[in-house]
Amino acid sequence: QVQLVESGGGSVEAGGSLTLSCAASGATSGIGYRGKAMSWFRQAPGKGREGVSCIVGHGTQIFYADSVKGRFTISQDSADNTLYLRMNNLKPEDTAMYFCAAGGEWGCTLSASNYAYWGQGTQVTVSA
Repeated sequence: QVQLVESGGGSVEAGGSLTLSCAASGATSGIGYRGKAMSWFRQAPGKGREGVSCIVGHGTQIFYADSVKGRFTISQDSADNTLYLRMNNLKPEDTAMYFCAAGGEWGCTLSASNYAYWGQGTQVTVSA
């Protein structure tokens, strides 16, 4: 069993910054998460889940949604235990619950169906 725990959310004014973390633990082989894609998704009230960014192989492959490109940076530690999302120049439209996902078998994609494991989410609220 793989566990993902997000942290780092909060309330900021537009233009501010936050860094989200996702601590991963559990199975490390077979259906485990190491060596496979990890991603951040978000879901605003009344909207569907949106892929934000994904990473494979410590940055060998990285992808960002157009809405966050140039403002957000995804990274992971060398042991694949922690995934990060640095968010700069936050906008009110970035307000959402942010989820960490892991175990992506099909490489770095922002398709939610690619990921076997999900965290409970951390709330980000950006005021104008």
